[in-house]
Amino acid sequence: MKKIFLTFVFALLSVIGFAQTGWQVDPMHSSVNFNIKHMGISFVQGRFDKFEGKAITKGNNLDNAELSFSVYVSSINTGVEMRDNHLKSADFFDAEKFPYMTFVTSSVVKEKNNSYVFKGKLTIKDVTKEISVPVTFGGVTKNQQGKEVMGFQAAFKVNRLDYNIKYDPTGAGVAKDVDVNLYFEMVKQ
Repeated sequence: MKKIFLTFVFALLSVIGFAQTGWQVDPMHSSVNFNIKHMGISFVQGRFDKFEGKAITKGNNLDNAELSFSVYVSSINTGVEMRDNHLKSADFFDAEKFPYMTFVTSSVVKEKNNSYVFKGKLTIKDVTKEISVPVTFGGVTKNQQGKEVMGFQAAFKVNRLDYNIKYDPTGAGVAKDVDVNLYFEMVKQ
């Protein structure tokens, strides 16, 4: 009887130790933003209005998390319809042919305090590259409905030419590097 009880306890601890938690991006409290230099003297800011993402964690932090995000390219919004339509064209994102940009983690490394580095594959158009994204973990709390939510933000640069966004390859009018800022709140599932 004692052996059966101990076997049950070890099995239960194993399940608890490996329990995974699913999280879903809350689009009402999240944003995908970018900023790019224009003509070498000013900046154009924009965002993508439609995106989704999910995470699997082994607790209420990002240690060893698995994350995946998709951005709908046609949801680009710079506040100028003519420019947005140009950005959706084959000159830039070719949204009709490549409707999504995706990022999938291959590893999550904890730095100090609330800092992490997400390493993973970023796909834009027909190009997939391994990148490292520094992330600041905001923590976990309960929202107004009593559901657990986690927050984090990330800021990194992408060279658009690396992803076959070749319009103005000199970077004189439209810079090569794009600053990306992500703010995510995820709801526990």
